[in-house]
Amino acid sequence: MKTIVKGLLSAIVASVLATQAMAQDTVLRVSSWLPPSHPIVRDMILPWGEDVAAATEGRVKLQLLDAPLGPPPAHMDLALAGAADITYGVHDYTPGRFSLHQVVQLPFLADSAAVASVAYWRVYEKHLAGAEEHKGVQVLGLFTHGPGLIYLRDKAPSPLADLAGAKLRVAGPMTAAMTSSLGMTPVQAPAPQSYEILSGGIVDGTYFPAESIPFFKITDELSHGLRAPGGLYNISFFMVMNKGAFDRLSEADQAAIMALSGEAFALRAGKAWDAADEKGYASMEGKVTITDATEADIATLTGATSSLFDSVKSAYAAKGVEYDSTMASLKAEIETLESQ
Repeated sequence: MKTIVKGLLSAIVASVLATQAMAQDTVLRVSSWLPPSHPIVRDMILPWGEDVAAATEGRVKLQLLDAPLGPPPAHMDLALAGAADITYGVHDYTPGRFSLHQVVQLPFLADSAAVASVAYWRVYEKHLAGAEEHKGVQVLGLFTHGPGLIYLRDKAPSPLADLAGAKLRVAGPMTAAMTSSLGMTPVQAPAPQSYEILSGGIVDGTYFPAESIPFFKITDELSHGLRAPGGLYNISFFMVMNKGAFDRLSEADQAAIMALSGEAFALRAGKAWDAADEKGYASMEGKVTITDATEADIATLTGATSSLFDSVKSAYAAKGVEYDSTMASLKAEIETLESQ
């Protein structure tokens, strides 16, 4: 009888411990506005989630929701409100809310998303975090896409001065301003509409990193691309977590997550985008001619984009952040990373 009772007690204790362990497990809901096949989801967030689960011994897992909880511009607020535990987005999608990210979106900075993204995170920690533009959420990662190009349907991209009057789909305020300065017409349209507006002749071209050309299935709608050293532009992304959800985790699990986030996530994201860009260029071979900007083109671009640097400097002054030292740090980090 004692043996039976002892066995029952052991079973009960084991059951209670198992229940407690299950109760401590956390499932973090991720709202995603891109399809699962996009590199941000497939090659960045999901592998990061797998590593988080492993590092926390299964106590913290990610659940990619079947549908986004709101449009792309809403995803910072979704994380703030706790409607989703983790979200990602583009800083430019909420104009006026963010401005310090613009420093990494300026032209001619880096030829690699990995270099730009890691340098960006280091500069964020050193110069930008104190401004609290992401107040209320736990910042898990900041990163950029690969160097941006101009792609055209049926026009040669060089000399650039000959493109005056062309209509281009723009990728945010910075490319819109650059397009206008170049004497072209910016057309605001979401990236998923690129095929429709290109095939319909509504625009003459578009801004994109190489990855996006096959992803949005517009290779056959283009004939040329113009590439400049360091890229014509970059786009800044964030990945954030609801602060309450983060604070409810144990200190050990918080530490495990942050060890995989920050600079580590920036490097993961940048490498993934560089790989996707390589595939993008490969898919365009024999279909889209990539032309490197001539000295005359670069002079034209430099003149057309000088006002962008002044605009970013003014935005920094408005936030009380030193622009010159931030830009110097960004360039120094990029130089260091490129030499490694």
